[in-house]
Amino acid sequence: MKILKVKLLYDNSRLPEYAHPGDAGLDIFSIEKVILKPGESKLINTGISIELPENTEAQVRPRSGLALKHQITVLNTPGTIDEGYRGEVGVILINHGQNVFEITEGMKIAQMVISPVMRVNIAKAKKLNDTIRNDSGFGSSGN
Repeated sequence: MKILKVKLLYDNSRLPEYAHPGDAGLDIFSIEKVILKPGESKLINTGISIELPENTEAQVRPRSGLALKHQITVLNTPGTIDEGYRGEVGVILINHGQNVFEITEGMKIAQMVISPVMRVNIAKAKKLNDTIRNDSGFGSSGN
């Protein structure tokens, strides 16, 4: 098993945690009280910095309960934390709802999934192999 090292930056920082056995995402928590007005987005501090295992990334994703019940989601979902980043993990939340939403200290605000990363070599190409789809884009598979 790989190890995710977590540095707690403040007295009220909390370690990420899995809510249930078998969960893919670790809950991450706010260290501050923040008011999000309708249509507003803000960077929410988590009070942690991380050292990811080699050849991994952390993806910051929305919590389904916050999205369904309050229309609160991660603006740049999934947010990517690269292996070499050692700063504080922040989560950009946006309020798509019609009501003011209060984020409280200790609230679960997002989930963090640790995923493998495949590094590739880049090759300039004059032509790409043909496929059945080719350049058919938006709506190419139907509705």
